[in-house]
Amino acid sequence: MDTSPSLADLLHAWRDFYALVGAASATLVGLLFVAASIGASAFREEHRTPLNSFLTPTVVHFAAVLFTCIWGCVPSQSWWSFGGLLGAGWLLGLIYCASIVFRLMIQRRFKVDLSDRIFYAAIPALGYLMMLIAAALLLMQRPASVEMIAAALLTLLFAGIRNAWDMTLWTATKSPPGGEPPPV
Repeated sequence: MDTSPSLADLLHAWRDFYALVGAASATLVGLLFVAASIGASAFREEHRTPLNSFLTPTVVHFAAVLFTCIWGCVPSQSWWSFGGLLGAGWLLGLIYCASIVFRLMIQRRFKVDLSDRIFYAAIPALGYLMMLIAAALLLMQRPASVEMIAAALLTLLFAGIRNAWDMTLWTATKSPPGGEPPPV
């Protein structure tokens, strides 16, 4: 007789966690849009590559957290549907993250501090890798999968919060006083 909990029971027990983390990631995406709008005067064409390496991936990571949380709240999940969809989505996320690792750690077209390489590239890659492990655990119908999902989501959320703050500080220090456009 199988005494392990069903996926529906496991996900129900984590429903508040998914709701809270999903709301946090959605809020942070909105705040990034506001911060980018306010700091738009600091962004010039020479900042395009760094923006694509910092701002866009942070929004993507927050969105990945948000959609994972939404999918985790769908009541009719099966082990296979949840594991398969998460595995496919997070595999794409890991591939995207690899392009960021390439840009920040190998290509080096602009100066990037070690802490930025760690938080913008290495830690998100770890979060996506953890989610792939969670997807494999889901496909094997292991209850530990939900703890691994939580750890992966919190890893990406942690990195994203740090990165959003880093970008906010950068924008604040690069914005010209008085809201005037930067010199060309």
